[in-house]
Amino acid sequence: MNENHATLCSSPEWAEFLQTGVLTPLLDGVELGPHLIEVGPGPGAATDWLRRRVERLTAVEADAAAVTALAEKEAGTNVEVVHGDATDLRFPDGAFDAAATFTMLHHVPTRDGQDRVLAELVRVVRPGGVIVGADSLASDDLRDFHEGDTYNPVEPAAFLTRLQTIGFGEITLTVSDRLLFRARKPALT
Repeated sequence: MNENHATLCSSPEWAEFLQTGVLTPLLDGVELGPHLIEVGPGPGAATDWLRRRVERLTAVEADAAAVTALAEKEAGTNVEVVHGDATDLRFPDGAFDAAATFTMLHHVPTRDGQDRVLAELVRVVRPGGVIVGADSLASDDLRDFHEGDTYNPVEPAAFLTRLQTIGFGEITLTVSDRLLFRARKPALT
């Protein structure tokens, strides 16, 4: 994460925007269940909001410094912070009731890597479980903001097909000033 991100993503203003402008509308009426996995929490702008809606939250972060800082911030809560790779989650199939990722997919350098993250979310969620996420849309300003950082925005026109191919079911995709998605892992038949 470049300095722009370090400053913005750890600010109270970003947490407020994420919580009121993304999480609240995306999760309105969604039952997450008792155990949620969040991948790519960074400094935890969504984590603190999410942990109040589940019994347990497992946050998986690739950046070691962010893991340490978030673990300290969430010490004594229902959050377990794990250092790990979202393309290769070290949890058994169906270990979680729900999965979430917010504004991190564009930090995955390749489309294949993004698809591996999404496939891992489907894998670790129980049948019938919910998978939710949001990401930024491509823009010149956002590209400039990511100078010296990974910037691989998701293409909304192809995203529905990607989610279907990976194994998501009951997909709701909203494209406005950002990309929001909700889906269910298909139940066993």
